[in-house]
Amino acid sequence: MKTESWRDLFPVTRSQTFFNHAAMAPPSLRVVEAMHAFMTECAQEASLHYGAWGRRLHGVREKAATLVGGRASDLAFTGNTSFGLSLVAQSFPWQAGDAVLVPVPDFPSNVYPWQNLERRGVEMIEVPRRKGRLTREDFERVLTSRTRMLTLSSVDYASGYAADLQDIGTWCREKGLVFVVDAIQSLGVLPLDVQRMGIHALAAGAHKWLLGPMGTGLLYVAPQLRQVLQPALAGWKSVVDPENFALHFQVHEDASVFEPGTLNQAGIFGLEAALDLLAEVGREEIRARVFAVCDQLVAGLRDRGLQVTSSLEAQERSGLVFFEAPGQAEKLFRSLLAKGVMLSLRNGRLRLSPHFYNNEEDVAGFFRALDKSR
Repeated sequence: MKTESWRDLFPVTRSQTFFNHAAMAPPSLRVVEAMHAFMTECAQEASLHYGAWGRRLHGVREKAATLVGGRASDLAFTGNTSFGLSLVAQSFPWQAGDAVLVPVPDFPSNVYPWQNLERRGVEMIEVPRRKGRLTREDFERVLTSRTRMLTLSSVDYASGYAADLQDIGTWCREKGLVFVVDAIQSLGVLPLDVQRMGIHALAAGAHKWLLGPMGTGLLYVAPQLRQVLQPALAGWKSVVDPENFALHFQVHEDASVFEPGTLNQAGIFGLEAALDLLAEVGREEIRARVFAVCDQLVAGLRDRGLQVTSSLEAQERSGLVFFEAPGQAEKLFRSLLAKGVMLSLRNGRLRLSPHFYNNEEDVAGFFRALDKSR
C-alpha cells in the first residue's frame, strides 16, 4: 500500500500537524470502523454472536503475542498500563523486608504501584537516572540481598532514552531478579522480544504507539512468573469454564486469570484493527519511517540553533525528540498548539513524537509554525 493510502486512514492529518504519539495518538479509521461495527452488531442483535466473539478474542491474543514475542496463553487484556503493572505488584508473593528497584524520575504509572507496596513492608529502592539514561551498572550500585524485582520503562517519557532491555534482562537473570517492563513508549515502534530479553512481565496501554483506543491494554506474564503470582483479583471469568455458573473455583493457568470479568470487547476489536495495520506496514518499516522523520526534525532544529537533548545513538534512540527553548518553552508550546501543531511540554522541554504516517509535509508544517512562533 502506498504511503498516502495509510496516511488517509488518519484524518487528523487534515487539520493538525500531529507529532504527539507519545501522549495520546489518534486511532486510524480502521479502528473506528471496527469498534463501530461491533457496537452496531450489539445494538441490532444483542449477544447473538457471543460465541464468535470469544473465538475472535483468541485471535487478537495471538496477534498481540506475536508483537511481543510471547504466546497467546501469556497475554491478558487490561484497561491500561497502570492496571497491568498494579496487577503484577499486588499479585507477587512479597514478604516484609523485600525490595524492588524502580528508576526515578519516571512516569507515575511505573512508580506508584511500587510505592503502594510500602504498606506491605516492601521497600522501593530508587535508581536515579542520569539525564534519562540507565544501565546495569546503575542498578548494580543499589542492589541489595533483599531485592526481588526490577521494573523499568522501555523508553523514558521525559528524555526519549531507550533502555537496553537485552542487557538489563541478562543482568536480572544473573541476579535472580524478576524483570518487569512498562513498554507503552516503545511497543509498536521499537522491536521487542520478551523471551529473548528475559522479560517476565510487560504492560502497555494501546493509545500511544499502538495507535489503538483508550481504555485497552496488554499484559504479558511469562509462565515461570505465573507459577508464583497469586492473582490479587478474582471474578467469574477467572475460572476454567466460566460459562458454567455452578460454583467451582478452578482458576485459569494461563494469563487470562488476570481478566476477572467481562472484557471491553469493542476496545479489543479496535485494538485488533490497530495491530493489523502495524503488521501490514511492518515492524522494520515503521521504525525506519519514524526515525527518518525524527532525523528531519533534528536537522531542522539544529539549523535553527535549538539544542536537541534526546540521544540519537543507535542503542539509545526512540521515537521521541526533545529540544530546548530556554526562557520561552511555555510560550513556544502554546504558540505551536495555536498554529495546529500537536506536541508535548515535559519538564521545560518540548517533545515531538512522529509515527509512520507522518511525512515531509508534516515536517515542513512544523517548521513553518516554529519560525512564526519565535
